[in-house]
Amino acid sequence: MQRREFSFSAASLAASALGACALPTLAQAQAKAFQSGTDYLTLDKPAPTEAPAGQIEVVEFFWYNCPHCNAFEPMFDAWSKKLPKDVTVRRAPVAFRADFEPQQRLYYVLESLGKVEELHKKVFIAIHVDRQPLTTAAQITAWVEKQGIPKAKFTELYNSFSISTKARKATQLQDAYALDGVPALGINGRYFTSGTQAKTLERSLQVADYLIGQSRGKAG
Repeated sequence: MQRREFSFSAASLAASALGACALPTLAQAQAKAFQSGTDYLTLDKPAPTEAPAGQIEVVEFFWYNCPHCNAFEPMFDAWSKKLPKDVTVRRAPVAFRADFEPQQRLYYVLESLGKVEELHKKVFIAIHVDRQPLTTAAQITAWVEKQGIPKAKFTELYNSFSISTKARKATQLQDAYALDGVPALGINGRYFTSGTQAKTLERSLQVADYLIGQSRGKAG
């Protein structure tokens, strides 16, 4: 989803998915042909990373309301679970506008409570399948309470300094990567790719594999 485009037709999403399904063999054959400026971007100034020394960091940028992020989530989840041990993955919810911040805070509260594995996918389902509006603090708090998280505990964390700081850093990180849409992937503070940049969502993961290798100095 492009930064200035917050609605997409079901037809365009279906076309994107079909395009992705047709590419694995071709993309693998062309792996060495991935080019900076075409399939991915190389940052002029490195973005900050949080991975320990010796680890390669992959950041998934997303927005819960984005239909393409919803489609990408199961692909990314399956891909991330097969990564080598020297790769660290984290998510960064974006805020292209001020009204995105409640969902940023929602993600970081789930992370703080150790509930991402349990509830992250359920947020997407609530929005894109059940058609529940989860854009305000009140709507989010009511939904979270139904998931078994005490309202008082959630509210305290949601309004805490630590969650505010994480949301602010996520926005700073998206700016450091010069993000123009989601879903997108930042690789080791040096590279950026996305479904738009790589042509399909699935191909963006293949480009990411290449960039992980390049970050080790084993691809060129």
